[in-house]
Amino acid sequence: MKLINKPWGSEEVVEINDKYMVKKLTMKKGHRCSLQYHDYKEETIYVLSGDLKISIGESKETIKSKIYNSGEYITIKPGTVHRMEGITDSVYLEASTPEMDDVVRLSDDYNREKTK
Repeated sequence: MKLINKPWGSEEVVEINDKYMVKKLTMKKGHRCSLQYHDYKEETIYVLSGDLKISIGESKETIKSKIYNSGEYITIKPGTVHRMEGITDSVYLEASTPEMDDVVRLSDDYNREKTK
């Protein structure tokens, strides 16, 4: 497994091949990833532990949020604006199509480069 440290926690790439990717992510309490979307990547988020707030919408203006707990999941289609936030320390799986670098950041708490 490849461990990638992030300012909000970490992600471990469990498997990546030409058909799919599986990652195990840790989101620290009070932190969140970029507000983003993917042009091609489709992903399913499955919460293993903790309380994870997932915000999704067709645009930045239409975002709605829901707190997901252990055993709950959501599939996010390409083009959907989304963000994950740790209400508590959270661990979740992301199963997706394999486009590792298909991330369009709209805003970011950690001043990482916005791509659009």
